[in-house]
Amino acid sequence: MKTIQLGPDGPSVSQFGIGAMSFAGIYGDASVADSHAVLDACRAAGVSHIDTSNVYGNGRSEEIIGDWFAKTPGARQDMVLATKAGITRSPDRRFNNDPDYLEASLDESLQRLGVDHVDLFYIHRYDRSHSPEEVAGTLKRLMDKGKTRAVGFSEIAPSTLRRAFTECPIAAVQSEYSLSTRAPELGLVQTCRALGTTLVAFSPVGRAFLTDAPFSFDKVQSLAFTKGNPRFMQPNYDANIAATDGFRALAADMGEPAAALAIAWLIAQGDRVLPIPGTKDLAHLAELIRGTEIDLSAEDLMRIETVLPVGWAHGDRYNAAQWEGPERYC
Repeated sequence: MKTIQLGPDGPSVSQFGIGAMSFAGIYGDASVADSHAVLDACRAAGVSHIDTSNVYGNGRSEEIIGDWFAKTPGARQDMVLATKAGITRSPDRRFNNDPDYLEASLDESLQRLGVDHVDLFYIHRYDRSHSPEEVAGTLKRLMDKGKTRAVGFSEIAPSTLRRAFTECPIAAVQSEYSLSTRAPELGLVQTCRALGTTLVAFSPVGRAFLTDAPFSFDKVQSLAFTKGNPRFMQPNYDANIAATDGFRALAADMGEPAAALAIAWLIAQGDRVLPIPGTKDLAHLAELIRGTEIDLSAEDLMRIETVLPVGWAHGDRYNAAQWEGPERYC
């Protein structure tokens, strides 16, 4: 498993992490046993990064990870652990970056996780009632108290990252990034590279579009996020399946699972990009981890770009409600 440095001066971490949102049943039921089996398999494969949040299942994902740490000697020492806060779920104030709120949220996460600190604490959504500098100052104070070793932001603009960085080193910015979502290449990838910030790529297999087993339309209709998402609504859904059929054919021609090829493409974007796919299935996990073992040539990358050129996806990546919070910058 290839390792990279997390942030400009952070710890060594595998260039592949496990996103733990699936543990909370976001994309269908997930048992504790299945979630623990995924964590066991990740650890055995050399995956050293776990990413979660206090809102995944209202803390359920964190509880499952904490239970795994308690039952697995040495696991905490092997893992670079990240969580997030800042989404309130309140209709009156959906995002909150107040210092007291963030610290209280982190304290609750530490309790659920059964640890005295995390290695990386993110602002899950930037609250525009505070300046980036103010929020970075809050994060710096949490670092000074020893509650987190490093800090980050999720779904922010490059300009926000640059302003926050003036107050505190920002180790990571989390953003959707994949062959189906290339917007980070319009400034965020470049800014992260210039500052030494790691770009942590969530949904790296395009919410299953970039796999050999994309969600069926019936499955899409049963999931709260996808049934109202433009890319999964008709006629976009059928168009996106047709567009990615060529990618699946290319992967098969190369003798690789489609999910592995999608992960390999992200890793080929440089050592500041860290994909964090999520799964509760061991067979799918094996396909994802396989992507860390593939070295793509310039010819391979060109073939991938030919079948999935920039802008191929039909429909926006979020609907209007889902766009509340993430910063648009282009």
